[in-house]
Amino acid sequence: MNRQIYYRSIRRSKQKQEIATKVVIMVEKVRMKMPRIGTRKLYHLLYDQLQPLGVGRDRLFAIMKANHLQIAPKRQYHITTDSHHRFRKHKNLIDGLSIQRPEQVWVSDITYIGTRKNPMYLSLVTDAYSKRIMGYDVSKSLDASGAISALNMAIANRIYPERMLIHHSDRGLQYCCDAYQQLLDEAAITCSMTETYDPYQNAIAERVNGILKHEFILGITTSDVTLMDKLIEQSIYIYNHDRPHWSCWMNTPALMHQQDKVKIRNYRNKNSIELKPDAI
Repeated sequence: MNRQIYYRSIRRSKQKQEIATKVVIMVEKVRMKMPRIGTRKLYHLLYDQLQPLGVGRDRLFAIMKANHLQIAPKRQYHITTDSHHRFRKHKNLIDGLSIQRPEQVWVSDITYIGTRKNPMYLSLVTDAYSKRIMGYDVSKSLDASGAISALNMAIANRIYPERMLIHHSDRGLQYCCDAYQQLLDEAAITCSMTETYDPYQNAIAERVNGILKHEFILGITTSDVTLMDKLIEQSIYIYNHDRPHWSCWMNTPALMHQQDKVKIRNYRNKNSIELKPDAI
């Protein structure tokens, strides 16, 4: 082998290793706040720092894979919905509805965040347009008090109280009970519910549940509700203000909630060929 080619290859190898080391340090800094954030969102957040290093999306994927930094999906399933009750069930008002502004539709759901020995449940109210979490509650039971507390917080956090608002949820007892329905009536919020067991009928709520569970609190086990509540509060703040969201064209939910010009992307079309939002 030519001596010049030999030493050039050694220099290139060292340069690549140095660049990879710098990238890993950048990734680890971001993951201190968002431990399980994916590579595409990392590329968006680190774009300005990666460009001078000549690292594009594909190279970032290669570096992540070589350093075992890719996130393996984990699935959990716990039943939190009891739709066999005497309370009135409402029609699905958002099927086919075009969501074009914040506080047009809220979606609510309850997810399991505890262990078998120490069960805990997280109630969330999320804006369907901006994906901003408007209200939450952590409790040790599945009674309606947790869902009611989350809704009260969401109502207090409204920015556009004069706008017509639809509240969408599954047909669980927590959302159909008299106390929850009375709170919706007092706030002049229209009630909508799923009519089938198709997960896409409440896809936004399911997605946000999964983000909080799998990116922020996966592996955290505690029997202290107060501590879990603080962890959830911190996670929701980071989610709302720091984490870019795919359906919001990589804007944060808090930023997305302040405008109504951007047309959101649909979960059903995650492989859409669209590259840019219609308006910003």
